[in-house]
Amino acid sequence: MKKCATILLSVFVVGMLLLAGVPADAAQYRVNIATATTGGAYYPIGNTMAQIYSKIEGVRASAQATAGTPQNIELLQNDEVHIAIGQIGICYYAYTATGSYEGKTPYTNERGMFTLYPNVMHWVVKKNSGIKSVGDLKGKHIVPGQVASATEINSREMLDAYGLNYLKDKGEVTVTAEYLGYNEAGDQMKNGLIDATHIAGGVPTASVMDILSSEAGELLSMDEAQIKIICEKYPWYYPYTIAAGTYPKQTQDVQTIALANILFTDAKLPDDLIYKLTKATFENHEDMVIGHKATEYTVIENSVKGMLIPLHPGSIKYLEEQGVVIPDSLKP
Repeated sequence: MKKCATILLSVFVVGMLLLAGVPADAAQYRVNIATATTGGAYYPIGNTMAQIYSKIEGVRASAQATAGTPQNIELLQNDEVHIAIGQIGICYYAYTATGSYEGKTPYTNERGMFTLYPNVMHWVVKKNSGIKSVGDLKGKHIVPGQVASATEINSREMLDAYGLNYLKDKGEVTVTAEYLGYNEAGDQMKNGLIDATHIAGGVPTASVMDILSSEAGELLSMDEAQIKIICEKYPWYYPYTIAAGTYPKQTQDVQTIALANILFTDAKLPDDLIYKLTKATFENHEDMVIGHKATEYTVIENSVKGMLIPLHPGSIKYLEEQGVVIPDSLKP
């Protein structure tokens, strides 16, 4: 009896979140978009999507800053947001209850909508520090990201390939970590208080632009051997080159890794709503790019690249109308 009451309450809450009292012939959807910290690419992209979606008849959308993918997953599960931006590796962990979600209940209701753009790993080190490799971070003071954020999990995975660790319960601590958001990490670097920070984001990322513009830091290339190790162990990563001139004072290509950023939602969201949101994103591509240059990648041809979790039926309907062949592995 208690279980039935809980289910009914959950359905009621979702209904109240999504449907507002408007004319009977048109549902009024209120869509809350989870992004990440204001210093990355998720936040401006989420705000752009909210503006686009609010132009759809019967839809009112807004974006909110969060701590990133792990919190976004939690917010979705708790019906506090309706769609979210996230890293595919973390979304896959949650869906399968593996990696950082090992021992937790699999989030089998998690559904992808489409691939947004490459999420690029930026290692920024203090200028003239003598740090020439990620391996040189041994004994240094770094910011790997906010606690348990997707960026921080990326940092662990990359540093592990170099035999480095900052977690006290994972063996010998070889790197000192301070957990901060992108903007705060940038301030720390400009004040000479840290040696390096890892920032994950679309190219270009505002906080990286800020640090390099101030000449407090410079981008660090990853070693080819470690890139290969990481990509083999975590197949959602792939090699990525940040071309020279992408950022201020960047005179050389930077070799790093990236993975897909996706827009994702919950299976309980109505098919017609997800169809409308997917359609609006691709039909307003120019507005998306004005919001953030990284979304130049957000086109139909790339819509399922790097996707590892099942797609929502609403997105499948639109993408198939556009001629996208959906692999069986992505069908719920």
